Amino acid sequence: MYLLDFQEIDSTAKLDAKTLFDLVKLSFGVVAGAGALVALVVAYRRQRVDEAGAHREATRLHTERFSQAVDKLGSDSPAVRLGGVHALAGLADDAPDDSLRQTCIDVLCAYLQLPFTPDPGDDPAHQEEHHRYLALRKVRHTILRLIGDHYRRPKGTHRSWQGCDLDLTGVTIDGSMNFRGAVFSGGEVSFGSATFSGGEVFFEDATFSGGMMRFTGARFSGGAVYFGGATFSGGDVSFDDAIFSDGTVAFSGATFSGGTMGFTGARFSGGTVYFADATFSGGTLYLGGAVFSGSEVHFNEARFSDGEVDFGGTVFSGGEVHFDEAKFPDVDVSFSDPVSFGGAVFSGGEVSFDRAEGSAPSGLIAAIGTPVPATVTLPAVWLTPIP
Repeated sequence: MYLLDFQEIDSTAKLDAKTLFDLVKLSFGVVAGAGALVALVVAYRRQRVDEAGAHREATRLHTERFSQAVDKLGSDSPAVRLGGVHALAGLADDAPDDSLRQTCIDVLCAYLQLPFTPDPGDDPAHQEEHHRYLALRKVRHTILRLIGDHYRRPKGTHRSWQGCDLDLTGVTIDGSMNFRGAVFSGGEVSFGSATFSGGEVFFEDATFSGGMMRFTGARFSGGAVYFGGATFSGGDVSFDDAIFSDGTVAFSGATFSGGTMGFTGARFSGGTVYFADATFSGGTLYLGGAVFSGSEVHFNEARFSDGEVDFGGTVFSGGEVHFDEAKFPDVDVSFSDPVSFGGAVFSGGEVSFDRAEGSAPSGLIAAIGTPVPATVTLPAVWLTPIP
């Protein structure tokens, strides 16, 4: 019998010096190995304890700094409030975990949602109130600027807030906000019931590839919001029940290759909305139930090659809607009709498909009716019966 390459020891025989030495070495090896294993386990547990202690200490320090920053936001001095804003933004950057980072962002958003006293004007009798309004307005605009700066930073890098939720429900955007090149690949961003009453908000070259973005019930009563060159390749963007009464909203040159964008129940009663030169190669753009009663809406040179654009139930009762030089797919090379006007109502205003290419969108001729109203311009080929 062999055990560990040693023959069975005869109990009647005496151990020679070499065999005894080998057994001693083996014993020491086993003891040393066991000791090393114990030391490794102890070191691992010590490391885990140290890491947990470091995290607790970092959380404790974060909480202390957080309380101080929030206290500053409640100060009567606009300058102190401004310091609190920068302190909270810095805390979000250095937060030891995502939950604490989200808490800092939530507080900044909550500050923007607080009601504020309107500008009393620059009347000398209200000069002090006017100056205070401008100072507090500076605090709000600083928060908007910091939010834009952090959403442009690549996800996973220091100071990036991409993937975090951003709740700006009901806020008033009366100044500039820069989201150029931002990436919304997760989380939920809400401008629901927000009011865009001045300034310029830029989403140019932004990427919407996941998550949700809400402009539900937002009011565009002034200023401009630009989505030029933006890419919508996933996620859900909603302008449902939004009101466009003034200003400009531009999707010029945007690419819709996935996801959903909805304007259900939106009201276009003023201002200008541009989809000029946009590309619809996937995803869904839904304008069902929208009412165009006074705005100018431009789809000039837009390209519809795939996906779905649905105007079903849309009411065109005023204003101007232009599809001039738009490119629609030919029916014989399309597996489905990506653009549909089934159930749309044309009762006024100007609608133009001048020099549009391809086949007439599904349901368009039936919705317009015959004879074609003088306010509707169609390519002659769309009115020629197919032999």
